[in-house]
Amino acid sequence: MDILLGTVLLLCVLGLFTLFSYKAPNGMKAMGALANAACASFLVEAFHDAFFGGVLNISFLQGVGAANGSLGGVAAAILVPLALGVSPVYAVLTGLAVSGYGILPGFIAGYLVAYVVKFLEKKVPAGLDLIVIILVAAPLARGIAMGMNPIVNNTLLTIGEVLVKSATASPIVMGIILGGVLTVVATAPLSSMALTAMLGLTGVPMAIGALAVFGSSFMNFVFFGKMKFGSKKDTIAVAIEPLTQADIISANPIPVYVTNFIGGAMSGIIVALMGLVNGTPGTATPIAGFAVMFAYNDAVKVLIAAAGCIAVSVAAGFLGYYIFRNKKIMTAAEIRGTEAE
Repeated sequence: MDILLGTVLLLCVLGLFTLFSYKAPNGMKAMGALANAACASFLVEAFHDAFFGGVLNISFLQGVGAANGSLGGVAAAILVPLALGVSPVYAVLTGLAVSGYGILPGFIAGYLVAYVVKFLEKKVPAGLDLIVIILVAAPLARGIAMGMNPIVNNTLLTIGEVLVKSATASPIVMGIILGGVLTVVATAPLSSMALTAMLGLTGVPMAIGALAVFGSSFMNFVFFGKMKFGSKKDTIAVAIEPLTQADIISANPIPVYVTNFIGGAMSGIIVALMGLVNGTPGTATPIAGFAVMFAYNDAVKVLIAAAGCIAVSVAAGFLGYYIFRNKKIMTAAEIRGTEAE
């Protein structure tokens, strides 16, 4: 029952964020900034705190990772207003005001306050706008973050806790669901890294997300190459970071998402059956996701699981090509109006 509840709630969250991305004013820009905030905070934490600190015992770098990882909310509240065209000084003012709150309260505060700041800049006479924005925007940003914090804790973090608990009861089912869904999210306008950070995933679910997304790099390299979506540069780029090819993926959602779900689900099963864990939320990303696994698991088990994920992901890439080889696709040349190299 828990696994069903967790899955339904997760799909609802994905639906809401997808709706926000496509329908909210500047939704795509805001979600891109959220992903960048996750990179600036949780990705740094994964490398320096968990890997260099936890595995190599370098205390200075561990402190660097811990510092960045604790400021996800500040990063989101700065980067989102910047993405929406707010002056850097007002963006930083907004971000500093939400210090102590998580990445999602910071994201919401940054998004809403950005429009308030832009309104005040237009309406308040030059020279007075700085004082007015200081008096209004900073407390408003902290008030929004404060109000959103319990909602986030009672919804998204609860979903994460349900998924963590249910992973031990039904590891194969959890591997299929989380591996498939998070790998698809990694190619969608959402960020798998930001999503897993907001959910606070740890343990087996986070390990599934990390290695499933790691395996998807090899899968998408094979699939994009065989399908000839774009040039060699496009194929390499999608293996490193799928969001760089968001236009190609959005134009060919069914073949890309179906193939990624199949590969991610198979990788998820491998990780779940081997019982690997990951204690760092937000590491559903290829390089850092693989590296951080050594901080929490036996190195040999990590290498075996990673090799298995690569094998099934490559197989999924070929399987996806076999299924969709006759489907009409949109190429990069057609979408961008350029010649493929």
